[in-house]
Amino acid sequence: MTSDLQLAVELAEQAGRLTLDYYSRKSLQVFSKRDSTPVTEADRKAEELIRAAITARYPEDGLLGEEFDERPSANNRRWIIDPIDGTKAFIHRVPLYGVLIALEVDGLLKLGVVHFPALGELYHAERGSGAFLNGSPISVSSVSDINQATVLYTEREYLLDPPSLHPVDLLRRDANLVRGWGDCYGHMLVASGRAEVSVDKIMSPWDCAALIPVVIEAGGCCFDYRGVTTMSGEGLVSANRIIGAKLLEGIEKQV
Repeated sequence: MTSDLQLAVELAEQAGRLTLDYYSRKSLQVFSKRDSTPVTEADRKAEELIRAAITARYPEDGLLGEEFDERPSANNRRWIIDPIDGTKAFIHRVPLYGVLIALEVDGLLKLGVVHFPALGELYHAERGSGAFLNGSPISVSSVSDINQATVLYTEREYLLDPPSLHPVDLLRRDANLVRGWGDCYGHMLVASGRAEVSVDKIMSPWDCAALIPVVIEAGGCCFDYRGVTTMSGEGLVSANRIIGAKLLEGIEKQV
């Protein structure tokens, strides 16, 4: 484990412990951001903790987080942080929220850490080194038939949007099992072989950055609705390698 990955793991664990203190409280104050999405003091405190530690260690590194303004990079290194991915789950005391930390170097995602404090699960991956859950290697499933696939989604719009011939949208009709185990948790179920596809129709870079390295290093693939592997695209789809290839082929035919 490199020093960068070690730092990311340690900070995810520290921020996780901080969020658990708020998670266990009987009352939690919730605020609305400009985009009407919820935020709590735990979101802000966790990101402040992560930012302060990274700044102390790497003062020239950039920082992009959900809750505060971006700090530009002076050296082509940028940390991307989501202190609580799944804030709505967190507010409702559903244990599927995660702390996300990623590092981008020269425009490429180098590593990702996804920690579920309330579940005691920590996923990590570094480019070229495989993906792990609590220190043990993980891999995507080998399911090849879409009719046998488990497909996960976050927002209800995935099911309620008007009929669509987009290959990812057709999964809601053709898959064996469709469940709303969403946010970062769904993508990690794909990485660990417990589901075949996870779909988010709207994503920000901090939602995606830590997930992509883990899924790819576990043998899967990540792409947006245009079929591009990016953290700044139109949503995010994680899939095992076989079904992902079928989806990408279908998307390419529509372009």
